[in-house]
Formats: sequence, structure tokens, C-alpha cells
Amino acid sequence: MKNLMITRGFLALLFLFFVSFDLMAQSKSISLSEAIEIGLNNNFQIKIAKKQVEIAENNNTMKNTGRYPTVDFNVSSNNIFSWSNNPAAFVPRVSNFTSGLSPSIDARWTIFDGFKFKINKNRLEELEYQTQSQVGLTIENNIQSIMMAYYQAVIQKEQIKTLQEVLDLSRDRVQYQQVRQEFGQAGNYEMLQSSDSYLNDSTSLLIQLNTYESSLLNLKLAMGVDDPNVKYEPNEKLKSDVERYLFSDLEKKMFAKNKNLRQLFISQKLSELNTKLNKANRSPVISLGTGAALGGNGFWQSGENPFTQEAFGADVSSNFNYYLNLSLTYNIYDAGARKRNIENAKIEEEIAKLNIEDLKRNLSSQLKITLQNYNNQLDLLRLTEKRIKNANENIRISETRFKSGQITSFDYRAVQLAYLNASQSRLNALYNLKNTEIELIRLTGGLVR
Repeated sequence: MKNLMITRGFLALLFLFFVSFDLMAQSKSISLSEAIEIGLNNNFQIKIAKKQVEIAENNNTMKNTGRYPTVDFNVSSNNIFSWSNNPAAFVPRVSNFTSGLSPSIDARWTIFDGFKFKINKNRLEELEYQTQSQVGLTIENNIQSIMMAYYQAVIQKEQIKTLQEVLDLSRDRVQYQQVRQEFGQAGNYEMLQSSDSYLNDSTSLLIQLNTYESSLLNLKLAMGVDDPNVKYEPNEKLKSDVERYLFSDLEKKMFAKNKNLRQLFISQKLSELNTKLNKANRSPVISLGTGAALGGNGFWQSGENPFTQEAFGADVSSNFNYYLNLSLTYNIYDAGARKRNIENAKIEEEIAKLNIEDLKRNLSSQLKITLQNYNNQLDLLRLTEKRIKNANENIRISETRFKSGQITSFDYRAVQLAYLNASQSRLNALYNLKNTEIELIRLTGGLVR
């Protein structure tokens, strides 16, 4: 008895340690929807993906397709200094300095290039859709991680309740044996057996408390919360009233909304546009060029005019030019480069289609396996619920029979363990069922609206 009391005290101190550690963090009750909202706001990959969408939106303009003319303003300056010494010349020694400034405006406009600007605009739109789809895929993965972490914490919390129930039964059994021992109806052997069961159940509960704390840390990690002083605890329960799904309905939704499949559809569209761009290279290019240039030159020369005896000095000249040109360019021979590029682009189209068909087949197989697992877990859950019902009734009857001396403490302990195993089996089946249901929803594109 003395050893039992010491062990109880140790377990109580250990329990208080977990409780005090738990109180160090500010506990907040949180629903699944709140956990998902916090997680989406904290996820850096989602923020990065949204920034990429902004880039795609900025690029998706007609100005980025080559449809509009380009206008350049140019300024050039030319400066020349020369000196000559020729005794045979009229002016033996002459210094010249010439300076010119020429501003100009040049505009170029491609009037026709095989309608590449329209193809480029469609391509930019598809690239924007692709980045938006990538955001949806990132959000989907994040939501799935949060949901799995949330429900794992729920399961671990329910496990605590089950172990606490078993511990209460063991405590009652110890107290019952103590009363019997006081009246001389029970010996040390029966007391030791009851105490051992109580200590084992106490240890299991403490281990489960630690497991629950770890699951809460995993939930915070999935939510992207770094504050060590905040702890989120789930306030929802796993419900067993789930529904049956039809494979045909799920497959139809999957082919229409699956995020990975939609990414491949966009890639296929981009491949088709790339083929059109390569075909457009066969067309002639008609361009219009226009511009204006203003030139000014300053000239200074040293020395005197031998005929007038006047200094040469400085002089200024100016000019103005304007042009309007129309050009047509057509590539006659390029060693088959355009034809080769078109053929390669068509092959890329075929590859994109094959990738879609391959993913469809894999998704259908994955959906079929997941749905089969879901139905198996659902059947298993129903069986475990019946086991729980039987185990509860068995405990009630066994407690009465144990106290009346009809069964031994070993028999009563076996009934307790059967109840514990049934409860744990039910929680595992419920968690696996929820996981497979989340996977079904993800495959059919239902996690992100």
C-alpha cells in the first residue's frame, strides 16, 4: 500500500506537470472553419502564388502583345575638333570645331503579322488562368493538411476521454478491493492486481495527454502559427453520420473540377496556342515606320580669310527630316525551321492530350481505391459502434458480477480492456473514414470553391 501511495503521488505530480505546462500557453477553442481561415492567411506559399497571379494580371494586356506601335525619342550629339598645319595653303594654320545636336522621334507599328497579337492575348489569358489554378491547388493542399491535423487532435482528445473512463473504473475497483480488504474479504494478491491495473491506466492516460499536446502542436504547424504562447484546441467532434457516395457521380465531378486535371487542360490550351504562333510565322510581316529628325550644327574655324582679311569665326546650320515608310517582310527560305517548329508544336499538343488521358485514368483508379477504402471504413465503423454498445453492456453486467463474486478480477480486467480496444478501434475507424472522405472531396475538387 505504501508503494502504491508513492506511485500515485508520482503520477499526480507528473499529471500536474502536464497541466501546468498546458496552462503556460493561452488556450483558445477553435472550429475547423476558423482553423482553415487562420491557416490560409498565414501560408507563405499561398501568398507567393497570389503574387504570381498579380504578375500574370499585369502581363495580360493588349500592350504586351505587340498590337500597338512603339515610339522612341532619340538624341545624338556629334563633336569634331581638327587642326592642320600646311604652309602651302592659303591659311597655313587652321583650327576647326564642329558640334551637332540631332533629336528625333521614331515610331514603328506592325500592321500585320499573321494575327500574332490575338494569339498572344489568348496565351496571356491562359497563363493568368494557370497561375490562378496554381493558387487553388496550393490552397487545396493547405486545407487538406489543416483538416487532417484538426481531426487528428479531435481523435486524440477523444482518446483521453476513453482512457479516463477506464481509469475511473480501475479506481473504483481499487476502492472496492480496499473496502473488502478492511473486512477481510480480499487479500494482498487481489489488491495488487487492482493497483497494477490502476497504475497501467494512469500511465496510459499521461502518455495520451502528451500525445494530445503533440497533436495540438502539429495543428499549429499546419495553421502556420508561430506564437508559442497561444494554443488552439478543437471544439468540434467527428460525426459518424456520414453518407454513401456513388462512383459515377464522383468521377463526373472529378473530371470537371479536379485541380491537377484543370492544370493539364490549361497546358493543353497553351500547346494549341503555341502551334498557332508557329503557323503565324509563315505569314508576311507588314510594318509601318514613321519619324522626324531635327538637326543642328555649329561650326567654328580659326584664322582669317586671305581674300577678305576677315576672321572665319562661327556659323550655325540646321535641317529637318520626316519619313513615312511601309515595309513588307516575307521569309522565303529558312532551311525548314518553321516547318520543323510547327511539327514539334503539334507533337507537344499530342503529348498534352496524352498527359490528360493518363491523369484521368490514374485519377479514376485512385478514386475507385479511395471510395472502396471509404466504404470499408464506414462498414468497420458500424461494426465498432456495435462493439462499443456490447462492451458498455458487458462492463455494466461484469461490474455487478465482479462485486457479487461470480467472476474474478482477471475476467473483469479483460472486459475493461475489451471496452478500451473497442473504443480505440472506433476512433481509428472514424479518423480513417474522415481522412478518406477528405481525399474524396479533394479528388473531386470540392475543398476549394
